[in-house]
Amino acid sequence: MLLWPLLLLLLLLLPTLALLRQRRSQDAKLSWLAGLQHQVAWGALGWAATWQRRKLEQSTLHMHQSQQQALRWCLQGAQRPHCPLRGSTDISTFRNHLPLTKASQTQEEERGEQLLPPTSHQDLGEASLQATLLGLVALNKAYPEVLDQGGAACLTLTSPWPRSLPWPGKALGRVSTPGTKDPRVLLLEALRSPGLRALEAGTAVELLDVFLGLEADGEELAGAIAAGNPGAPLPERAAELREALEQGPRGLALRLWPKLQVVVTLDAGGQAEAVAALGALWCQGLAFFSPAYAASGGVLCLNLQPEQPHRLYLLPPGPLFIELLPVKEGTQEEAASTLLLAEAQQGEEYELVLTDRASLTRCRLGDVVQVVGAHNQCPVVRFICRLSQTLSVRGEDIGEDLFSEALGQAVGQWPGAKLLDHGCVESSILDSAVGSAPHYEVFVELRGLRNLSEENRDKLDHCLQEASPRYKSLRFWGSVGPARVHLVGQGAFRALRAALAACPSSPFPPAMPRVLRHRHLAQCLQQRVVS
Repeated sequence: MLLWPLLLLLLLLLPTLALLRQRRSQDAKLSWLAGLQHQVAWGALGWAATWQRRKLEQSTLHMHQSQQQALRWCLQGAQRPHCPLRGSTDISTFRNHLPLTKASQTQEEERGEQLLPPTSHQDLGEASLQATLLGLVALNKAYPEVLDQGGAACLTLTSPWPRSLPWPGKALGRVSTPGTKDPRVLLLEALRSPGLRALEAGTAVELLDVFLGLEADGEELAGAIAAGNPGAPLPERAAELREALEQGPRGLALRLWPKLQVVVTLDAGGQAEAVAALGALWCQGLAFFSPAYAASGGVLCLNLQPEQPHRLYLLPPGPLFIELLPVKEGTQEEAASTLLLAEAQQGEEYELVLTDRASLTRCRLGDVVQVVGAHNQCPVVRFICRLSQTLSVRGEDIGEDLFSEALGQAVGQWPGAKLLDHGCVESSILDSAVGSAPHYEVFVELRGLRNLSEENRDKLDHCLQEASPRYKSLRFWGSVGPARVHLVGQGAFRALRAALAACPSSPFPPAMPRVLRHRHLAQCLQQRVVS
């Protein structure tokens, strides 16, 4: 008697079972097609990267010829009428006709960062393409699974890869919606994918903002995931997010994505503190990789060693014509002669000089590198500092690297404190030197310390005096007043970066200024002081 009801139930279920089978078949076909696209994409990328690597090896083996060719391209592209240098590749003639220039002080004050002359987009595009192709292949070799389908997600609207690739870039299976304009959507899509092996962000400071925002809005994000916004509801994943956040910031990324191996960001000025903070807290235990170093809006150096813990970059000979200006002790001599890349000496520091092919302007970029090795005849460098970020109220010239080191030593003496961000202002910008000696106003954002005692504030000034004999002498005679340290609330530097991004000609990547030279930017931090 039970046979008839069972047969009837089976007849009712047959259409549903057929539909499920059809969907599974379609899903299998889509999965197979996606896998095939991924393999073909990697084949195309591998071929293009091999060609770029061959070009790079040839150019670095014959540096003199490569820079002669770069200079020839530069002069051929000159838009000056009756240019006397057309067709000439004599370096001495070139230097005699084109003196070194700097960005105007007005531009530096308005933007807080030095400006690059309008270099050809073709030149910058070729350098960016080379950095992207070689960086992707190098990353895939060092971490073989991170670029598998669904293995990587970008958490910011900007990408760490200098050149966006159409297809085959889209076939690499990133966890993101193409054309997304809302950073919150990017974060939600990444949070819904527990199998990620790589996190990407435009720069380290942008990724720092993402994690700070994740902590602040964690409950709201968990609620969106549980409700299925976007996608299907994932209540279990929402519970995992809440549990991971309850355990604090240290190691949060690996709790959310247990298979994570590497964080990819584009290196630029002012990123070192964010990298250190991320590595010590949210991204503890993860490797960091930057495919290139970008200065003043263009890619200048390549990173071909993702496994290298210290960010070292190859300074290639083309397509941009780059020279090196030796950095003298404590200052720069205007009369110093530039060097070609092959003439760089290991251990020496140089300011980068870039020639714009459109206007034939030899511009000192202000970015200082130290030569630490060589690849064939090409220098391998590490970034030291930006000359535009020097503090000087009485000619003491406290460089970006020296100040950051002194601040790090001071914060190390503040119990439980971890430095997230900092910014400096010379007192004249805020009119805070009225009735007192000129000094530095220093704004810091910390984790682990809510108030600063006067004893802690004084430690920065002591560290600066130990680091700079000139500053110590000026402090002894009273020509310079003690540095004043202010603690700002969470989100202060995010607001500063928003103000910087609002500038009509905001650079990419958004290099983080550490010395603010415009009043409204300084006030952006001053208004958010909590201690």
